[in-house]
Amino acid sequence: MNARNPAEAVRNVVEAAAEKVTDAGTPQVPGAPGSAPPPRDEPTTPHEPLPPKPEQGAPQTRTPTGAETGAPATANGQQGAFLTTAQGARLRDTDHSLKAGPRGPVLLQDHHLREKITHFDHERIPERVVHARGAGAHGEFTAYGTAEAVTRAGFLAKGRTTEVFVRFSTVLGSRGSADTVRDTRGFATKFYTDEGTFDLVGNNMPVFFIQDAIKFPDIIHAGKPHPDREIPQAQSAHDTFWDFVSLHTEAQHHAMWNMSDRGIPRSYRTMEGFGVHTFRLVNAAGETVLAKFHWKPKLGVHSLTWEEAQLLGGIDPDFHRRDLYDAIEAGAFPEWELGLQVFPDTPEETFAGIDLLDPTKIVPEELAPVQPVGKLTLNRTPTNFFAETEQVAFHVGHLPPGIDVTNDPLLQGRLFSYVDTQLTRLGGPNFAQIPINRPHAPVNDMLRDGFHQQAVHAGVAPYRPNSLDGGNPFPAGDDDHPFVDVPVQVAQAPKVRANPASFDDHFSQVRLFWLSMSPVEREHIIRAYTFELGKCYHQAIKERQLQCLANIDPVLCAQVATGLGLPAPEPTVPLADVEPSPALSQVGRQWPADGRMVGIVVDPEADLDSVRAAREAVFAADMVPLLIAPHGGTIGDLPAQRSFATGRSVELDALLLASAPAPAPDAMPARDAKAGAAGSATVDPRVLLMVEECWRHAKAIGAWGTGVTVLDQAGVAGTPGVVTADSASEVLTAVQQLMADHRVWHRFPTSVA
Repeated sequence: MNARNPAEAVRNVVEAAAEKVTDAGTPQVPGAPGSAPPPRDEPTTPHEPLPPKPEQGAPQTRTPTGAETGAPATANGQQGAFLTTAQGARLRDTDHSLKAGPRGPVLLQDHHLREKITHFDHERIPERVVHARGAGAHGEFTAYGTAEAVTRAGFLAKGRTTEVFVRFSTVLGSRGSADTVRDTRGFATKFYTDEGTFDLVGNNMPVFFIQDAIKFPDIIHAGKPHPDREIPQAQSAHDTFWDFVSLHTEAQHHAMWNMSDRGIPRSYRTMEGFGVHTFRLVNAAGETVLAKFHWKPKLGVHSLTWEEAQLLGGIDPDFHRRDLYDAIEAGAFPEWELGLQVFPDTPEETFAGIDLLDPTKIVPEELAPVQPVGKLTLNRTPTNFFAETEQVAFHVGHLPPGIDVTNDPLLQGRLFSYVDTQLTRLGGPNFAQIPINRPHAPVNDMLRDGFHQQAVHAGVAPYRPNSLDGGNPFPAGDDDHPFVDVPVQVAQAPKVRANPASFDDHFSQVRLFWLSMSPVEREHIIRAYTFELGKCYHQAIKERQLQCLANIDPVLCAQVATGLGLPAPEPTVPLADVEPSPALSQVGRQWPADGRMVGIVVDPEADLDSVRAAREAVFAADMVPLLIAPHGGTIGDLPAQRSFATGRSVELDALLLASAPAPAPDAMPARDAKAGAAGSATVDPRVLLMVEECWRHAKAIGAWGTGVTVLDQAGVAGTPGVVTADSASEVLTAVQQLMADHRVWHRFPTSVA
């Protein structure tokens, strides 16, 4: 893959696919299942396993104790040309059980049958209780050196490059749930530093539902499907969730983030990440500061509309993972900057009146700007989903020297839970020896035995001090860069089950978030609350949550109450006087269009020279063109990536119309429900549907030549964000300018200021 020129990498993939059209019958685009196109006939000449695809990576081949082996990554995979048993004995047949005659019973001595079936019966492991649905990628992190004044963590030293593995996820749904549900997203990063593994285990939202980890089972029980019917799956629009949130008002802040556009991100590539908690950093002189971690995406923060999210849940439930993998395969490598908000380490552990140990609070970036300290680039997809993405094990207690925890009560509970859950999910305490989890630093931990022990430890004295093993392992001295727990003064106080009084404010920051949104974003929040509460069965729960909304903002409460057909209550607490934080809004800034998907509608009557020019221009802008045609195969010499039957607007960021395709032979409800009932339109109704959806979802639309007539038939000609011109280049230039805003925001109607 070409990291410096993603457009060239995309072009190479598509051009290579075009050359295969004649032989393979259909063009290939990013997402091909193998590293080579399959032959029509069954291969019979033995050869070694095919290599992984060029964009695929795998864990380094290290020993269970962190030593480099020098072997290629493929050494961890299958070997040899011939089918074997798990013990390496070659086999000539794996299609027939050993029987007493062709029609006789299967014999108990069939060891191959037993091995094959037994292993299959045990292939599944327990899925994660939360964050079960995920997608991962390999990459690298390069430090700017700007954090050296506040932490001695070696991976943040200037110019240091560290391998990473990142796993994105939803929270509530099972492994088979859809990507585009309204939910918090996990953003967990494993840094393989030479001082030990550092896991930054965060979310795409900077706050959490609860202040104390003892409530974590409760909020998850409330959000999961109801235990009697096991529905709804991967949704918060039900009684138990809103029952909990309305009774535990500390959850109101996170709930509003979920109800905002942040709850339905456009892509993992356009998603912020947050460490959520406040950490303590220690520099080389032993000085400490408090800090919060932020991931800032290069492409900006963008979201789906609610209708897009719902459509994608049925059309392509794997949308986010497909988008991530296709972007990496195309060379449009996702990038984020890691940033720090830094605060003085005072005994009060507060900043600007905000308790830094309260995980339901943020510090607005206007008060404490995020300081960039390095760049993350994801440039390789997993070779094997189970071995890497499913078996990767994160833990907030995996910390390098220079980074320590604080007394945040949610963080303290997570320090226990993450190790505990791996014992069941990964079958014992040796999960750090699984290849994806192996540290890239020497391991000499005195831990022994247990299920799935892969290290072969020498010596007889796994304790210290000892003399039988020559004293090894030795404690690290100050010059050896050990991890040292910061000697923070412990409060002189009685044991209590209570929160500090500063944790009692549950509404001011929710109001801050609401007031920081643009009118369009507020409309989306109102719509989300109305939808979610409208799905609840019990009126009492709706009324209780409306009371919470009244304590946040009367306009918000009144609008949601109207949608529910209920009276809006009066606030029971004074409305907080807060200053909005513009940094929280997604509207008002412009961003690169790298890796964006641009659909180009064509048919045999189109001016193919102009289509070819438009396609080249999209490539040159580091975006991905998808030609959408009446049928698969080619239009002239151009490969069609989608047909009117397989294409849908929700996978596109913009739509270009190069022609006005007449209804294709399959444009009938019996063949494609998107075609609708027979009508008098001269344009294929599925093209009109794409235009109407793109317009409704505030995407840029452009047309030239006969494509302009499609806009007239769709009724969108001359409206905001719809561009026409004499040439494809003029249209694309204008569309690119619109795409920098992500959406044509003023196309959305608003009723709130």
